[in-house]
Amino acid sequence: MKSIPQTYTWNNYRCTYTLHQPDTQTDENLALLLIHPIGVGLSGKFWQRFAKSWFNRGQSYPLYNPDLLGCGDSDKPKVAYYPQDWANQLKYFLETEVKKPVIIVVQGALFPVAINLVQNPPQPNWIKGLVLSGPPAWPIMTRPEKPGQQKLLWNLFFNTPIGRLFYLYARRRQFIESFSIRQLFAQKQDVDHQWLDVLEKDAIDLKNRYAVFSFLSGFWRKNYEEAIASIPHPTLVVVGEKASSISREGVTETPEERLDQYLKHLPNGQGRKISGRNVPPYESTDEFVTMVEQFVNEITSKV
Repeated sequence: MKSIPQTYTWNNYRCTYTLHQPDTQTDENLALLLIHPIGVGLSGKFWQRFAKSWFNRGQSYPLYNPDLLGCGDSDKPKVAYYPQDWANQLKYFLETEVKKPVIIVVQGALFPVAINLVQNPPQPNWIKGLVLSGPPAWPIMTRPEKPGQQKLLWNLFFNTPIGRLFYLYARRRQFIESFSIRQLFAQKQDVDHQWLDVLEKDAIDLKNRYAVFSFLSGFWRKNYEEAIASIPHPTLVVVGEKASSISREGVTETPEERLDQYLKHLPNGQGRKISGRNVPPYESTDEFVTMVEQFVNEITSKV
């Protein structure tokens, strides 16, 4: 596997991504677009294990792994980030850097970014399918936050000196480890040094907090039921056998109920349960890669 760091400019911001491709370059007319989750220290590095396993399986489809604005090595302006902002960044990224059809693989609550990208694609036939890895509980995706409440959280807490102090607390290794054990991973031992080292290092930059606080303020929250029902593309939903919800709206939903709700509303959906909890590409990497590989093969066999 070759991993090639790249940069491009979008809206006068420096944006970064890594192109993962096999050692022997191929001329595939399809790629996977990886969308990482938002959180303290999170960036495109979230997908490193997935990329390694993907090419160890002999896959030839390249992986485009961008750092969303406000994350990783991309610029981190002091702004409130909305899903449509990141979707616009990715649309430009597809038009200028990828330049070919993609299957979107999106982790967790960044699903609304993929929804916005589907609604406003770079070209009508450039999105061939979606993989939803550990998507949010169905009630969270269909019960919007009040816009006024979102802005109050941002203006009165997160975008203040108090918010800065909160981020300084949240970026500590002890907090990252505790949160990961309580909310993300099924097995405590899977919260390993590699996971903690990367998050702790990338959380050092205080400007990372604006993307994190935009997420915590709920700027991504709205009722997506109609938008999900209008997704025409083949969509694979992968839910952990011990999936849980960080938000109180989804705490009573079982993994089976979550999967059923998504498949009930997606017109071209299929679902799989996977060992683990909320971050399948990291905690159950090989199993997740197998599911994605089968899904990609299904799509390409119909072309």
